[in-house]
Amino acid sequence: MTGSTRRNFLKQAASASAIGVLPTLSLSETSIGKGSLITVSDGHLMLPTNMVIDGVPKSEATDVLELHGITGNAVTPSCNTTVYRDGENTVLFDVGAGPDFMPTAGQLTDNLAVAGISPEDVTHVLLTHAHPDHIWGLLDDFDDPMFANATHFIGRREWDYWWNPETVNTIGDARVTFAAGARRRLQMMEDQFVQFDNGDEVVSGVAALATHGHTPGHMSFEVRSGSEATLIIGDAIVNHHLAFHHPEWPTSSDQDADMGIQTRVSLFDRILADDLSVVGFHFPGSGMGRVEKYANIYRFVGDAT
Repeated sequence: MTGSTRRNFLKQAASASAIGVLPTLSLSETSIGKGSLITVSDGHLMLPTNMVIDGVPKSEATDVLELHGITGNAVTPSCNTTVYRDGENTVLFDVGAGPDFMPTAGQLTDNLAVAGISPEDVTHVLLTHAHPDHIWGLLDDFDDPMFANATHFIGRREWDYWWNPETVNTIGDARVTFAAGARRRLQMMEDQFVQFDNGDEVVSGVAALATHGHTPGHMSFEVRSGSEATLIIGDAIVNHHLAFHHPEWPTSSDQDADMGIQTRVSLFDRILADDLSVVGFHFPGSGMGRVEKYANIYRFVGDAT
């Protein structure tokens, strides 16, 4: 790739994701076969930039962030949950942060209401993993189940990791609250959870795909209706900038950095080989879009661009 070609591609990538520079609370809906996918915002996170670029070449990482309009000391990734409706089921993928994690997140139920969906409408809850911004929304302000009519699903390996009382002692000081918070919620809702394994059809038309690394049992989901399919990837590819420009770099939020790299590389290969659309939990805008590649550079092209 020549210098000018590379610069043009990177400018296009930055332009394509510019919608994500400011957090959005908008809804997005697209058809998939006979069903529909809706992304619903839970708000956004506030992360120190130094945390995002920890462990990678600082100057080059800063340049990549700037290409995507990200400057200063904070990064504000969107939090996009996904709803799949097929006329019979209303399936919610991840439940957001709830009221106890960050003041900029925990807005899922309000935004579900804008989409005409009440918590009682949800028939199935599928979790990609048990980090706070994906699972702490299981309970309401009174510690009652938020989605009381739903059957809840989590990968067997992910359940075993967070259920283990030793995890809080081994996860590291920075994530102790993650472990305690996950285990408390899983304990309180133990009777409402069903565990699944890689390759299982969790709900009709929704198959589980092991994408470990971000957490020990992180799972993605392929939603397929007829000839159309979308991959809901949670945090297996955690952002649209560094993880796309340099999938071979470690990601500081991955609990197993080496496994996270292997997962990202294989996911990019699968997405392109199978021509899948994707939903990324922290991707810009609605989180929905497609992946493009030129030489060794990937970019996310959101549906709204």
